[in-house]
Formats: sequence, structure tokens, C-alpha cells
Amino acid sequence: MILPSFAHKDKTTATLLAAAGGCIGLYRFYLGGKNDKAGWLHAISAPVSLLLHLINPDAPLLFVMAPLVISAFTGIIAALVIGTTSDEKWDALHNTHSQQHSISRWPLALILVLTLGIGAGALIATIARTFDLLFTGGAYG
Repeated sequence: MILPSFAHKDKTTATLLAAAGGCIGLYRFYLGGKNDKAGWLHAISAPVSLLLHLINPDAPLLFVMAPLVISAFTGIIAALVIGTTSDEKWDALHNTHSQQHSISRWPLALILVLTLGIGAGALIATIARTFDLLFTGGAYG
């Protein structure tokens, strides 16, 4: 579904899309439409990662999936930035032609807490795996 440029853009929806589907750019398409170039970069990260894996199947999975991993971390950061933007600033940026005003409620806070926890855990695991691969050749997994 493509929303017209004057449709009200909900901050909670954008945060959820960035947290859950940020690796394929769902939030970019929700906010910017189908012509968002950065959204298309996110969208092609999965096919590029698969292609890299098919080209070099013996390479560590973390390295060939790097485009998708980077895109996922970008989505997590975007979710945190979108979710912590004040309602007034959000409306000024994305809802200039809408008659509705954004009101953040507890689901947004829950999404932010879960995103921060999952994102921090994923970042720590990625750093640990990268150091394992670089310094021990993958001896620990």
C-alpha cells in the first residue's frame, strides 16, 4: 500500500517497521515512498548477501552476510532515532499536511526497550564473532 504524501505518518508504526523490517528498508518506504533510494539500498542487501554466499560458500557467514548485517544495524539505529524524536518535531518533519497530531503512548516505549535490548545483544554478539574469526580463525565456533 502506497500512502499519499499528505497521509498522517504514525511514529509508532515507523519505529516498529524500522525495528522489525529495517534490514529490508520497510520504514524508508513507509516514510518516503517507493522512490526512496536509501530504502532500495536496504532492500537489495538481502539478495547481495545471498549472492556473496553463493559466490564464496566457504567464507564465514558473518562476512558474506555483511550487507544484511549492516542494514539491520542501520534499521535498529533508525528505530531508536525515530522513536525518541519528540511528537512535535515528528509532526513538523513528516505530517505537515495532516490535520492529526501525533501522541506517543506506551507501545512506543515497549518497542524502544525491546529494540535497544535486542540491538545491544546483537551488536555484542557480532563484535565477539568478528574478533573470533579475525584473531583465532573461528576456533571458538
